[in-house]
Amino acid sequence: MTPLELLALIAVFAIVRVAISIRPGTPVAPGAGVGEGRKSPSTRTVVREYLDAFIVAGLVALFLITFVVRTFFIPSASMEPTLQIHDMLLVNEFEYRFTRPHEGDIVVFPPPIPSSNDFIKRTIGLPGDQIRVHQGVVYRNGAAMNEPYIADKPAYELEIKNYGIYVDGQPLDPAIANVPPKARWSAPDRIPDGCYMMFGDNRNNSEDSHIWGFAQPAGTFEAGQRKGEKAGFTGHAFLLFYPLSRIRILH
Repeated sequence: MTPLELLALIAVFAIVRVAISIRPGTPVAPGAGVGEGRKSPSTRTVVREYLDAFIVAGLVALFLITFVVRTFFIPSASMEPTLQIHDMLLVNEFEYRFTRPHEGDIVVFPPPIPSSNDFIKRTIGLPGDQIRVHQGVVYRNGAAMNEPYIADKPAYELEIKNYGIYVDGQPLDPAIANVPPKARWSAPDRIPDGCYMMFGDNRNNSEDSHIWGFAQPAGTFEAGQRKGEKAGFTGHAFLLFYPLSRIRILH
């Protein structure tokens, strides 16, 4: 459930609660004794108490999923074998307000291409890093990365050079992919400040940085189909909690 959906549900409960409160109660007959006035709570009173509890619980949940932690449902195979379709995760929304992602973090974020849903990928390259994919191996700053989590070796070549991302020898088009203009780069072969390279663990079945360019944790997208729209990182996926047979901390 998204924060907006939860807020709508809370609003419905609140409207019902107000409607019940302003409805006239059943008057007590004149001359009724003290004992007769202390009957068990009416159905309306019980319903009102339950609604109060639901509203408070909903507000607490709204705060948590907006600022602290939320759930995320895996809709595709792009992160297999690490994450399977229908897995459910907990995502820390608090962490990246104070620290930047680390290499290897599994991150939930809005992608730089039109999508109604957040994406989930693994952080491969940080600002200032050199990234190259050659003969199925990912090199970060000249060193081969140890990636026991991938499904298969990538079947494409990739290199950051000449202020762009080159895949199989061809540069990604800044009109389609989020590749910032030259002025935003500190070096022609290093990831620009405020940009991250994200790959799915299922390298040959993942729509990721080798297709749509860099992800951004803040500000607005520098280029591509969502240029000028708000960018950000929703949070760090840290726990797979369902199905129970697969429960574990994510690395």
